Amino acid sequence: MILDRTFLLKIAVGLALFALAAFSAFSLDNYQLQVGTSLAMLAVLCYAWNLVGGYMGYPSLATITFFGIGAYTDGIVQNLDQAIGVAWLAAAIAGAAIALLLGAALLRLKGHYFAIGTIATLEVAREIANNWDALTGGAIGLNIPIQMGSPEFVGRFFFLVMLALAVAAFLVTVVVDRTRFGFGLRCIRQNEQAASMVGIDVVRYKVAAFVLSGALSAAAGGVYASMVAYIEPKDAFNLVKTIEIPVMVMLGGMGTIFGPLIGSAFYVVLNEFVWANFINWHSGILGLIIVGVIYFLPGGVLGTRWPSAKGRMPMRARAAQPRTTA
Repeated sequence: MILDRTFLLKIAVGLALFALAAFSAFSLDNYQLQVGTSLAMLAVLCYAWNLVGGYMGYPSLATITFFGIGAYTDGIVQNLDQAIGVAWLAAAIAGAAIALLLGAALLRLKGHYFAIGTIATLEVAREIANNWDALTGGAIGLNIPIQMGSPEFVGRFFFLVMLALAVAAFLVTVVVDRTRFGFGLRCIRQNEQAASMVGIDVVRYKVAAFVLSGALSAAAGGVYASMVAYIEPKDAFNLVKTIEIPVMVMLGGMGTIFGPLIGSAFYVVLNEFVWANFINWHSGILGLIIVGVIYFLPGGVLGTRWPSAKGRMPMRARAAQPRTTA
């Protein structure tokens, strides 16, 4: 693993921000806890997508498929009188297992064909949930045992759990970014054939990234299902959210450590602001702002080369600066 002082400082700052968010849980009201939980959940999903779409360059639209699988796994296991922790573990395992099966077939496709194949998994999963009444409750949905405690306690509990999952996703991304695994994924993104020629096991790397993404997404779905205590197919397998996740990562910067976190935070804050001030035009205004940001910042916040202060100085001022030698 390649670590330098600047990189370690950035990671320390990131962990400090997570710690600050955790301590703030005891001073937030229920609405703020709900927004914070949604932000943490979206950060997990963005980190999950970033492994496949950002580092590997495969435009996956299956993130919400695994999210929904995790949500239903959590509900089914809890209805079997199992502990909530067991249900969350089962959700992550189910997401990883199904990602392994799907990845073996879907990762043979590339580009638009891969995107179409992954979004097809969402439609298939929704139809299965709609029609398998005995297991999923069908279109009526599935009730999940409500967690005991006051609204403040329950809200704080799920916020901290989702935040812990976001920290885990962040650390997974750090490890991927600084190891041979991340280097291999970047090589695949640049040129898959060349990556294979230099000794990278392309198939294994692609499937491993897909499985990691599936496990993280499903774990987030499991925690979400326990929090809302009820799931239905159109909520668990939401097509709109499938598109929103890649957009958030693009806003922050694909293939970066902090891009998913910045993108999800920017999206949530922007969404809340537009909803509060332009409720009748919410979707249209939000869409225009996002299109504008992506158009002017195609690499995202972290992928854009911002002009430095020195670059903005007048030519005469720069000429007057003393020259130094290395």
